[in-house]
Amino acid sequence: MNKKINSGRILKIATCLILLLNSCNLPSDYPVAATAPVANQTLEVPQSFVTTPLPTRINYKPGELVDYTAQNGDTLPALAARFNTSVDEILQANTFIPRDATTMPPGMPMKIPIYFKALWASPYKILPDHSFVNGPTVIGFNTSAFVASQPGWLKNYRVYAGDEWRSGAEMVDFISMNYSINPRLLLAILEYQGGALSQAEQPTKKNLLGFSRPYWESHYLQLVIAANTLNNGYYGWRMGTLLNFDETNNILIRPDPWQNAGSVAIQYYFSQLFSGDKYALATGPQGLFLTYKNLFGDPWNDPTELIPGSLQQPELRLPFPSDQVWSYTGGPHTGWGTGEPLAAIDFAPPSDKSGCFVAKKDNFATAMADGLIVRSSPEGIALDIDKDGDERTGWVIFYLHTAAEERVPLGTEVRTGDLMGYPSCEGGRSTGSHVHIARKYNGEWIMADSPIPFTMSGWIVHNGNREYLGTLTKGSATVIACECGDAYTAISGSYP
Repeated sequence: MNKKINSGRILKIATCLILLLNSCNLPSDYPVAATAPVANQTLEVPQSFVTTPLPTRINYKPGELVDYTAQNGDTLPALAARFNTSVDEILQANTFIPRDATTMPPGMPMKIPIYFKALWASPYKILPDHSFVNGPTVIGFNTSAFVASQPGWLKNYRVYAGDEWRSGAEMVDFISMNYSINPRLLLAILEYQGGALSQAEQPTKKNLLGFSRPYWESHYLQLVIAANTLNNGYYGWRMGTLLNFDETNNILIRPDPWQNAGSVAIQYYFSQLFSGDKYALATGPQGLFLTYKNLFGDPWNDPTELIPGSLQQPELRLPFPSDQVWSYTGGPHTGWGTGEPLAAIDFAPPSDKSGCFVAKKDNFATAMADGLIVRSSPEGIALDIDKDGDERTGWVIFYLHTAAEERVPLGTEVRTGDLMGYPSCEGGRSTGSHVHIARKYNGEWIMADSPIPFTMSGWIVHNGNREYLGTLTKGSATVIACECGDAYTAISGSYP
């Protein structure tokens, strides 16, 4: 189906460029409102925003080398996808980069051969990645204290979530922890679209954030959808699989290839809700960014690097006893929620029955490395490998679907192979007892099949043609993911 292209819309959004290729700043005279608008008001678009042209990219010759400065989490396959080129061509233009490079060092200058695509969107960057992820920059931020200091309705809001009553701030932290999204960003969205921190009266309307889904009308569930949508945008751009999407009016948006994942995530989020000038306002300097800045200061002043260059996974073992054979029942799928990130895989213990049950006493999930338990709840176990006591820093292994009975307690220091818990269906939706595992680094989910491959006891994870499919390979051996638990899914925990 052909996309509708609104020429006036393109001139408004697209004319934002004539910037230097390595710059993302708007002209110094770009109009900025004194306060950010709130969506449950009228979201009127300032006239200055409508009439002020935005920069645009020039047309590049096929294969022309352009300047690029490596950003947080950049990998060669993702850069090749965004610039419509190939890894080989990037390596030819940057001979100092080894072919087996994982992540690019942030700030490293590069030359990238570009193959122009029409209608690239605004190069304006909304938020840095560290303001998106529930990572190191959140340390020291107290959501409850901040919400209590504001006059808005969120401080008096209560909701039943995760089998207990929670305050508005606790709701934000609960979603932030599960999806690993910065609580400041969630608060900024609640303020921008619902006046949660500034308006005393709680909105009575359903679908506060604009998502129309049956039985998901409450403020809490609207924020759950928002978090899931944001992650789909962030990790889709991170992996180079989300290169374009549509506004609600079916107008094509093709993010600028110089963009960062956090900004594209917000563009994608608002594309599901707005179109035209409302979308342009929300994703421009007078939109969500201004709300965030007014609440928490300018995040671009924080130089935190979330993902360093040449990131390597520490040595990990398979998550079950070495003298047992388990089944590889789930290839790469989401770490939490639906869709992206494809960070998790599943293993099921040996059993003579199917469905949901608590595994036999000798069939328990094990620690994949030495570490400290910094979370142990129905929502999962977090094994902190650097033992600094914080899930938001360094490498963390996340376990889900372990039974409450004998789940490893919070604060326990474990050694590789120690008991973590018994596979079950607890802690989320599941059709059969298994353990779900995923990796995070500095709060960012690390995709299972990526330049930093999920490797356990020498077995390497590979994607299939859809979620939950895929393989494990080790030398010439291949194990195929399937819920069926047949002979092709069997894998031994023996560790040479």
